[in-house]
Amino acid sequence: MTTTSKFLNICLGSALALALLWVPAKAEDATYVLVTPSRIGVNKFLGLGKIGIEKAAEAHGVKARIFEGTDPSTRRQNVQAAIDMKAQIIAVMGFEFGDIIADLAPDYPESNFVIIDTCIPDAPKNVHCAVFREQESAYLAGAEAALTSSSNTVGVIGALDIPFLHRYTDSFALGAKAVRSDINVLPTSWIGGDNPFQDPVRAQTQAALQLANGADRIYAVAAGSNGGVFKAVADKPGAMAIGLDVNQCGDAPGAILDSTLKRVDVILPATIDGILKGSAKPVVGFGLAEGGLELLAMSPDVAASGCAVAKETEVIGKLKEIQARIVSGAIAIPDPMAQ
Repeated sequence: MTTTSKFLNICLGSALALALLWVPAKAEDATYVLVTPSRIGVNKFLGLGKIGIEKAAEAHGVKARIFEGTDPSTRRQNVQAAIDMKAQIIAVMGFEFGDIIADLAPDYPESNFVIIDTCIPDAPKNVHCAVFREQESAYLAGAEAALTSSSNTVGVIGALDIPFLHRYTDSFALGAKAVRSDINVLPTSWIGGDNPFQDPVRAQTQAALQLANGADRIYAVAAGSNGGVFKAVADKPGAMAIGLDVNQCGDAPGAILDSTLKRVDVILPATIDGILKGSAKPVVGFGLAEGGLELLAMSPDVAASGCAVAKETEVIGKLKEIQARIVSGAIAIPDPMAQ
């Protein structure tokens, strides 16, 4: 064998060895990506999404990545980046992604999209919506407020007068009236303004008005504005608020009665499981029965929650009875968005 032949054989052998060592990445082994509308930071709701995507990724042996947005342009860029990296699952959180997913999803049928907490009209087959029956936990919150009120007056503060938020406000009133027919439920106060979901100053003003009108229990349905409600009730002896979506009882210790939870950490893995098994429906609703919603008073860990309701054992017992009737269907709570 000539020197040239030996050299070629060595080169070919080395190339073959390298080829055996290098395994190209497969699309199905790509990461699961969660895209958030804003920085997670101390946002506990978005933090639950992070926990949920990481749980799902660990269960299926893939990696999880989090892309945090700051504005409409970065949200779209992050969704596009997840598509370009061929992520098997692209999950987004919130109504801010409705138009983005509606625009991009039809052009990428190989990508699976999950929208948490909202849906889009005429969604393509590769889009799955995981939504909540918020009216169920809001009804419980109303019952809890009425059962614990000393002034016989309760109120609710919403960020913006839109149909979706009436799932909270209207259902809160129904729950309060169901357990105490003579309860005075003040008209809903809407924060409004340029940034109703992030305006604690306006929220505090609205809460102060409700307190002045006799309310000693206020359901805060205003996301980032809730801090203003909490400050108002903390300044009023005997008054308490009920928080939203996550455990907010630590935000104003002693002034938060309870919180209604949206268990994104539960519904996101469940939705992804359904997609991978081929059993996921286009829209899946999660409520009390599925563990997607929860009132902290119902939690086995309520004593460690920091919520004032932990001391109200008799009230908790009554709330458990009401929840059981909701789950069984004995109590049917109308959906304001379906009317």
